Amino acid sequence: MNDEKPVRSPCVHVCALDEQDICLGCQRTADEITRWGRMDNAERRVVLQHCLERARASGLLMPT
Repeated sequence: MNDEKPVRSPCVHVCALDEQDICLGCQRTADEITRWGRMDNAERRVVLQHCLERARASGLLMPT
């Protein structure tokens, strides 16, 4: 039995998509937002990594 808790959504309730269909609040694509509820934790972690990369590329986060 897997007791791992679901990875939480990165939603920050700033739900607006840019011209590339990427949410300005959480940096997920429209497709990623739609599929989030059906993803397992491994898939969710991949999406979170993509969100981090998008945020850095757009200048929202400073590179570490």
